[in-house]
Amino acid sequence: MRDAQGHPIAAASVFLQLKNTGESVTTHVDASGRYHFTGLRAGDYLLRADGGAFGQAGVRPVSLAGRETKRIDLTVEMAFSDEPNFIVAGVTDPISHGGHGSDTVRRSAEDLTKATASLGGEHGGDPLAAVRAYQKAAELDPNERNLFEWGAELLIHRAAEQAAEVFAKGHRLFPNSLRLQLGLAAAWYARGSYEQAAQFFFEACDLNPADPRPYMFLGKVQSGEITNLDGYAARLARFAKLDPDNAWANYYYAAALWKRRTSPEDAETPARVQELLRRAVRLDPGLGAAYLLLGIVYSALNDDAKAIAAYRKAIEVSPQMDEPHYRLGQAYGRTGQKDKARQELETYEAMSSKLQQDIDRERREIRQFVFELRGGNPAAPR
Repeated sequence: MRDAQGHPIAAASVFLQLKNTGESVTTHVDASGRYHFTGLRAGDYLLRADGGAFGQAGVRPVSLAGRETKRIDLTVEMAFSDEPNFIVAGVTDPISHGGHGSDTVRRSAEDLTKATASLGGEHGGDPLAAVRAYQKAAELDPNERNLFEWGAELLIHRAAEQAAEVFAKGHRLFPNSLRLQLGLAAAWYARGSYEQAAQFFFEACDLNPADPRPYMFLGKVQSGEITNLDGYAARLARFAKLDPDNAWANYYYAAALWKRRTSPEDAETPARVQELLRRAVRLDPGLGAAYLLLGIVYSALNDDAKAIAAYRKAIEVSPQMDEPHYRLGQAYGRTGQKDKARQELETYEAMSSKLQQDIDRERREIRQFVFELRGGNPAAPR
């Protein structure tokens, strides 16, 4: 799938609908503009493509015989001077927000949103006035800065679909802009589109392999649909190799390796993970996450004495973390220290409850935008 100039359109979806039943399947265009469907049965189909910010390809009829393979090239007309397909109509009252997957993944999406915003200017004040100002600036002068600020403001207020549209336009115009690429990846991640998110996270890491910023974004990812990919561990391995004196590089690579361990009989992975984590805490003695993971590794190896020491160190250097208390309580329980176990688990419950209340309050306080499609057709509040 390409634009009129022959450039691939990566952030696009392709739909194939069986005419006699209405059943449809969806696939996505990769970085080189290719797409494919597998497992199709014979029949008459309708093929269409949605390039989001880039426009749409018209509906094409397709007939397939049994085991037949066809190649269909799609071209989307795109011009950035076209107005976006949405307008900001207002804001809703604060509400509880939905999300994709587990709360851990939701939190990682919020962390990525904050990290994206930190790559630009200050975002605050009246959100509706701000997003309209950024949109007007981007339409008058679609430079890299204006496009990024517009997309970031949308993403902050949970408008991930619209943010992806803006970041995709920006990425098309400024393919070497790291922050537009990271913004696009974060927006896809917030939408729960992990295949596309992985593609842009990986491309961001490859844009300038010596730049630590995209690896720091990638390390925040918690979706197994990304962390289980070979490209995830490979890029964090490269981060640790290129920047061996970076504590976070060692920690994130250790965490990637640990997530991929599938068998208790695997002794090589724990040894390598411990080596990386010990290096991480030597480089940064205040890196509580590394002590926590060390404790988890020791627990998996049934070395509760070392696990307890690691959990206590994590609490000492990062007292705001709640998980070390839970893990420490479990370790105390396994070693028969029931009073200490109860105390740590009670502390965990109190901290976890307070943390969740703070997260819920923050989510409620973020005002969401209401959109309308160009032409006056209402769209649901995002």
